Amino acid sequence: MSNYSVAMEAAWLVRDVEETDDAIGVAVSEAGKRLNETDKQYVEVEPGVTGCPACGEPFDAAFLAANTALVGLLLEIDIFNADSEEHAERIAKSEVGGALRDVPLEVIEIIETEADEDEDAER
Repeated sequence: MSNYSVAMEAAWLVRDVEETDDAIGVAVSEAGKRLNETDKQYVEVEPGVTGCPACGEPFDAAFLAANTALVGLLLEIDIFNADSEEHAERIAKSEVGGALRDVPLEVIEIIETEADEDEDAER
């Protein structure tokens, strides 16, 4: 069994905002609150970034129109003792998706991580 770090992208809708910075702050805050309410404070929430189609430079993943924003969030979770990458992906989606109902999630990266020295000693 292996440990994995799973990164997911989430699409968060924010209403009644006038600036993208405000929308990003509200999205991160609301996502964090919902995760904390379900004892998932171990999920890291950060503003997402996307690449400029013209130059490739990264910028905040937020689109604002008619005082409504679609904000891309990056969610990261560590999964321990998974059988495979696919198993880690299913666990991550279940953990985060259960707390963030009706929020579209897409796994964007899965990285196998090193086992802790304490875990190695237990084996």
